[in-house]
Amino acid sequence: MNQMNIEFSSKSANESFARIVVAAFMAGMNPTMEEVSDVKTAVSEAVTNAIIHGYSKEEGMIRLSIRIIEDEIEIQIDDEGVGIEDLNMAMTPLYTSRPDLERSGMGFAFMQAFMDELDVTSEAGKGTHIFMKKRIGYEGSLLPQFHNLKEEV
Repeated sequence: MNQMNIEFSSKSANESFARIVVAAFMAGMNPTMEEVSDVKTAVSEAVTNAIIHGYSKEEGMIRLSIRIIEDEIEIQIDDEGVGIEDLNMAMTPLYTSRPDLERSGMGFAFMQAFMDELDVTSEAGKGTHIFMKKRIGYEGSLLPQFHNLKEEV
């Protein structure tokens, strides 16, 4: 297992920083460009949600935790912002609580589409916790067949 934790201010410039950090950290897993892109997009959406919705006009801290366990990457993103009052509504595609910012309302849908697992918990006034997991090196490849062959030999 390999893991890291960082904390950064909820400034929009730090969204790209989070993307770069996760891409660099997962490089040792030998991911495909598509896998890196998927993970970076999911992280970008989660961090952007924390900045825009969690903290709105105030500044706060965002925690990014990454763990690599064998062929899986686990990512947690936490904020102590306003939280989400209606999580089911917030996770509905095309819904946005900030139409004034011309948001697409697809953040959670993208996270769910690009990762193998997504779990979101939130409490109004206390913040939001996002957990995502993705298996690296198996999707759309012959690796599982070779992996199983290796185990049989």
